Amino acid sequence: MRLTPGPARDVDLDTLDLFDLDLYSTGDPHPIWDVMRERAPLHHQVLPDGREFWSVTRYEDVRRVLGDHREFTSERGTVPTHLGTDDAAAGVLMTSTDPPRHTEVRRPLNAKLTARAVRSWEDKIRATVRRFLQPALDGETFDLAEQALLLPALVTGPLLGIPEKDWAELVQLTAMVTAPCDPHFLVGSEAATLAISHHELLNYVRDWATTRRADGGEDDSLLHHLMSVRPGGAPLSDEEIALDGYSILLGANVTTPHTVSGTVQALVERPEQYAKAQADPTLVPGLVEEGLRWTSAACNFMRYAVDDVRIGGGTIPARGAVVAWIGSANRDASVFPDPHTFDITRDGAKRHGAFGFGPHFCIGAPLARMTLRIFFEELLDGCASIELAGEPEHLRSYFIAGMTHLPVAAQKRHTP
Repeated sequence: MRLTPGPARDVDLDTLDLFDLDLYSTGDPHPIWDVMRERAPLHHQVLPDGREFWSVTRYEDVRRVLGDHREFTSERGTVPTHLGTDDAAAGVLMTSTDPPRHTEVRRPLNAKLTARAVRSWEDKIRATVRRFLQPALDGETFDLAEQALLLPALVTGPLLGIPEKDWAELVQLTAMVTAPCDPHFLVGSEAATLAISHHELLNYVRDWATTRRADGGEDDSLLHHLMSVRPGGAPLSDEEIALDGYSILLGANVTTPHTVSGTVQALVERPEQYAKAQADPTLVPGLVEEGLRWTSAACNFMRYAVDDVRIGGGTIPARGAVVAWIGSANRDASVFPDPHTFDITRDGAKRHGAFGFGPHFCIGAPLARMTLRIFFEELLDGCASIELAGEPEHLRSYFIAGMTHLPVAAQKRHTP
């Protein structure tokens, strides 16, 4: 989708289709969300097949839906691709589980992913990022969006305990889960793409767990750590490890690449912002937060109302599906003044909801922030300038806002 929106326009809220994939691959949803926040902060849509959902677009409403599991449960599915079919893994899969079980599984993993814990990975990540950027520094036309899909695996593969030979395949499978209609990842039909990717990812983690149990090996990887988690006092079964490992793989792989490419595109389009960050490296953390807000790679998440809930000036009925549009919340002018301006010195950018809110706040946020900081430190240090070398191509997905192609050409920076 376009991250820099076009001009305001009239929107017919009665015929609006938020599941129109063209709106995200070639369209411009931000002017639509602007109208929704103003005129329809709670919007109801019925799809041609009879499925229905409600949408919230204002920052405070999105935070409430994602942050309060007592009003809005995760245990029927959390992504719009599951709309109308309850998630078979609900109550087990970490992303589709409410507290207290969610907390019991997450807490021991969280201890390995705090800002202090991941700090020891900084040197390894910096070396990885330098290798990643080298082709661009050597003057090659570099398709950043295409190459960046592999970047999280380069960084987190060793942390997760996944051998390098498997990284590319797992990246492809996680992309199939989150963008099953995009022609780069589509295998037959959307349903077939989802079925294949779910099956292959679950089998991968299940086989990994079975092998580790059989050989009794010990390591410090995050997936191995799942084997010691004991929610309710009982260890996880191999099937539970497979589901939670699947959840971790998705979280690790699917958003950071699109934050990288979308933020670089914003800087290419605004060379004065690039120059400002290059002149003052202390601005890089702010650049990262503004990039997270601006791109909102996880465009939305879904919940279900437990009971009738008053919100956004209306009522979501009990068991009604509600989609919380993070991409809209992060452009809410009541929280982010002049929200469609990309400003690396923005005060309060860190209030963004790119990592979610509440119990399901992204467990990997400290690692993602550090990876993004290092990436932009190295980019700014190594590249005097960067420009487009072709047309961007946007992901065909209403769940993940991102790009499949962003060809760029960099001018190497020569320092005395």
